[in-house]
Amino acid sequence: MSFHEVRFPASLSFGSTGGPERRTEIVTLANGFEERNSPWAQSRRRYDAGVAMRSLDDVEALIGFFEARQGQLHGFRWKDWADYKSCLPSAAVAYDDQEIARGDGVGRVFQLVKIYRSGLQSHVREITKPVAGTVRVGVAGDELQEGVHYEIDTATGLVTLAEVPAEGAAVSAGFEFDVPVRFDTDRVQVSVASFRAGDVPNVPVVELRV
Repeated sequence: MSFHEVRFPASLSFGSTGGPERRTEIVTLANGFEERNSPWAQSRRRYDAGVAMRSLDDVEALIGFFEARQGQLHGFRWKDWADYKSCLPSAAVAYDDQEIARGDGVGRVFQLVKIYRSGLQSHVREITKPVAGTVRVGVAGDELQEGVHYEIDTATGLVTLAEVPAEGAAVSAGFEFDVPVRFDTDRVQVSVASFRAGDVPNVPVVELRV
């Protein structure tokens, strides 16, 4: 699958609408009870890139980006302004934001993850598109230095430590990240007259499994 490691202009995605989508299959039994099941282990996010268009210059930038991706053909990065950090949106990224693994005395390559918690329940989301220069990593409560103690692959979200962490040692990380997406249409329709009247184009974007 072709993916371009380029981010949709963040100034244009700011103000867009969208968020996570789940797929739940519900069967209502004869006695009125329900059986619910989900074939998806992870949610899939959808956005509308057209909502944030504020001027014809924005539309020109959108069309240029759309043409460079050849419509739905190539994936790209998207900044979800509602969820783009390992910490709270108002907080600064820290190396101990998320515990991504525990050392087993053998492995030294770990996947970045973000854990969503509510009450006693939690959900682990793999982060595959961290933003370069924002990733901070720690082991057993001590922050490490990128390029010396670890390397980060910003195309996959894999952290490679220089040394194998001790068994049971907590491996933690903090980061900003993008969502891998593609356009969910091969057509962008814009009317200059209607756009000036407040009718913005509809440009759906959908998350990719990578």
